[in-house]
Amino acid sequence: MEYLLLLVSFAVVLSGALLFTNAVEWLGHVLGLGEGAVGSVLAAVGTATPETLIAIIALISAEAGSEDVAIGAIVGAPFLLGTLAMGLIGLFAYLYRERRVQGVALDAHGPTLERDLLFFLVFFALAGALAWGPPFGVRLPVGVLFLLAYVFYVRRTLAAAGDVQAEETLDPLYFDRREDRTKGQPPAVLCALQLLVGLGAMVGGAHLFVEELLTIADSLGVEALVLALVLAPLATELPEKVNSFFWVREGKDALALGNVSGAMVFQSTIPIGIGLVFTEWSLDANAVLSICLGLAGGLLAYASLHRSKRFSAPAIAGWFTLYASFIVVVAV
Repeated sequence: MEYLLLLVSFAVVLSGALLFTNAVEWLGHVLGLGEGAVGSVLAAVGTATPETLIAIIALISAEAGSEDVAIGAIVGAPFLLGTLAMGLIGLFAYLYRERRVQGVALDAHGPTLERDLLFFLVFFALAGALAWGPPFGVRLPVGVLFLLAYVFYVRRTLAAAGDVQAEETLDPLYFDRREDRTKGQPPAVLCALQLLVGLGAMVGGAHLFVEELLTIADSLGVEALVLALVLAPLATELPEKVNSFFWVREGKDALALGNVSGAMVFQSTIPIGIGLVFTEWSLDANAVLSICLGLAGGLLAYASLHRSKRFSAPAIAGWFTLYASFIVVVAV
């Protein structure tokens, strides 16, 4: 029964994320924030929200082991994005190289990719350096620094949004029931209503996920942190990145990588900042290993995508190897 409820929680979280992200993107358009801001910031925040909510719900839960679930969700997302997600993007680019006009060469905005990867590498490394569980007097200002860093990133992204031509066309608002939804924008009130419904579904699904994950971990005799490191990002992050795999197949590298690298920045700043403030941030060997492997994946992305500007077979194999290494270590 626990496994069925865990699957149900996945479905509820993903359904809520689908409604939430679609509403966030449309609100950006209705409020006139511009295509670049919608694609680079709002879409990335929307797709990263389910994972963050799981961590927040776990932090406010009074159940034993809930803090481990929170830390697993916080650390697991950037690890997965920097390894498995990058590997899948590269794999699709390599498999469809004959279909892509640019082949395995990278066609993306270099300064944007560099900024995203450097933000990720710096702050995820800092999160790993603090794994020893520093006192609150240290964690509080550093946690605030992480939160402010993302605000700075958003400002830089909005300022540079005009340099990048938007390619994405939004899907119709799901709550918009007009016969011809392609004519005009949906009302802002309808966008806000869909956003609230999606947020409510994600919060409810996240609460159920935390409860069932703790129950299953206890029954299997497995650390809750380990299960959260693996299952939480697989359930909430990877499905949200499916668009990237199809975009890179079509040669839309800027969209494909921006969807992942933007989420990498968010996940390595906001959730970790929250974790530093509201947990002891004393990470065990598995959590530290995931950070190290995620950083290796980020460095590989910087070398292959930013420096060499191409999807190479060795880099793709490297990303998959990094992710598989963690699974093997945990399993053994």
